[in-house]
Amino acid sequence: MTISHVALPPTLIQIAGGALRPATLADSALVIVDAQNEYVSGKLPLAGIDDAIAEAARLLAAARATGTPVIHIVHHSAPGRPVFDPITAFAEIVPQLTPRAGEEVIVKRLPNAFAGTTLETRLKAIAAATGRKAILLTGFMTHMCISATARAALDLGIAATVVATACATRDLPNPLGGTIAARDVHAIALAELADRFAAVVADAGTVIAGHGAAA
Repeated sequence: MTISHVALPPTLIQIAGGALRPATLADSALVIVDAQNEYVSGKLPLAGIDDAIAEAARLLAAARATGTPVIHIVHHSAPGRPVFDPITAFAEIVPQLTPRAGEEVIVKRLPNAFAGTTLETRLKAIAAATGRKAILLTGFMTHMCISATARAALDLGIAATVVATACATRDLPNPLGGTIAARDVHAIALAELADRFAAVVADAGTVIAGHGAAA
């Protein structure tokens, strides 16, 4: 009995004859997006958040050990708003990913971490000083701020790589009826990004194993 192998559909970038090459710790900056308590114990608990934080922490430790620049992004709403109120503990970065001295923390107010912030300027400064022109993206939520930031990075000429297990999201209501499970939202968001906008790697171990690989 023979087993037929169904060919995977090509991505848009593959159809165009290109490839999205994953970034490494040697050629990028690590950008951690919205690793805040709101997603752990606030009004927006995410599926698999503990495992995703642990993966992000693993990658953060590797970045620190290899001298990879680290930028923390935090979302702040106006005081008194239901989520990400900056005067509450829910807007604070989770303890496992607490910034160290010298690691920049950038506040945003929109899903896209570049919108109205200094992130682009900071990344250009890093590129000019070190030659690192790519970013490794981790954080929350996969379908929201990770997706918006990766898409904007393409517009700005910044190559983005998303670390799948260091991101997480939540169940969403299907506007056509029912609920879309978080695992499906996560998988679809990553597939959309990998089609054109960003390289997607499985986990922190993949990035760490590729440290020093050619860009």
